Amino acid sequence: MSRVFMKKVLIGALYVIVSAGVIFSFPAILIFNIQNAHERALSAMEEQFPVTVDPKNKIIVENEQVNTFLESSNSPLQASVWNVGNIFGDIFMWIAVTIADAPWYQSIAASDGRLVNITPGMRKEQVAGAFAKVLAWNNQQKKEFLTALPNSTLPLTEGSFSSGIYLVTKGTMPLEAQSLVNGRFYENILSRYGPETAEIVSLNQALTIASLIEREAGGPNDMRIISGIIWNRLFIDMNLQIDATLQYAKANSLGGANWWPKPIPSDRFRKSPYNTYLNKGLPPTPIANPSVASVLAALNPKNTSCLFYFHDSAGRFYCSDTYDEHVALLKKYYGRGK
Repeated sequence: MSRVFMKKVLIGALYVIVSAGVIFSFPAILIFNIQNAHERALSAMEEQFPVTVDPKNKIIVENEQVNTFLESSNSPLQASVWNVGNIFGDIFMWIAVTIADAPWYQSIAASDGRLVNITPGMRKEQVAGAFAKVLAWNNQQKKEFLTALPNSTLPLTEGSFSSGIYLVTKGTMPLEAQSLVNGRFYENILSRYGPETAEIVSLNQALTIASLIEREAGGPNDMRIISGIIWNRLFIDMNLQIDATLQYAKANSLGGANWWPKPIPSDRFRKSPYNTYLNKGLPPTPIANPSVASVLAALNPKNTSCLFYFHDSAGRFYCSDTYDEHVALLKKYYGRGK
């Protein structure tokens, strides 16, 4: 083993130790670091979200400029991809999330704050639970957090609890946390969702499709093509048949025992407006809280002829134009169709 390699390993290890110590002792520094990275990604965008889907004419428009941006490392769509060019920044974020999710951290964290990690794809109840766990809220306080104030101009509904790491102080009350979440949603989504965008795709429609993408995609590389498949199904009035909507409907009836229960064949007959096997079109609301990346994917789907898709056990993505082709692929990789 060369001395140069050993030196790099030692430097890397030292960076991890120092970063962990900094995050542990001064969480505000972490938030500053995250905010800077987030602002750089958003500043790379135009003032408003780009839109390349045309629901009125049932087409997806190819726009090379938009494609180039969404596939670039500066795009929020690529935010969760490991960036070799910024490896230390990625390690810093990994340490931060690991510490924020560690049960022991909250009890001995520095006095200037606690970290709450809201993962893309959480239901609103899970978001409330994450804040409650860190801030020791009771059930009534969780309910208060999830209830929008009268005459509020912000939605505070499923789909509007922006993901990311939040810095809160011990004793933060529900309405204070609600204000933090509303502010993040305005900054991430509403400030870039102007009348021109809403005229093409309504905010509820975009958030709903984005929530489906968030729950169905195996990663950012799948997001836009799954979006294209969802739009293709909507264009031809085909039932969406998305398992994540069955999970949402099933969890609603279970009352929180498991927010994302594994669907079984009989769930396809469950009576619920969220069951996209029984009902045409989109579910009435988002089923989860999507990332900015998923919203971008919802507004800018890949132009594809696919109507069916699945992931294999290794997470690889496959799609096909017809149901027969879909079944053939399932038989090839699983020995049976469905």
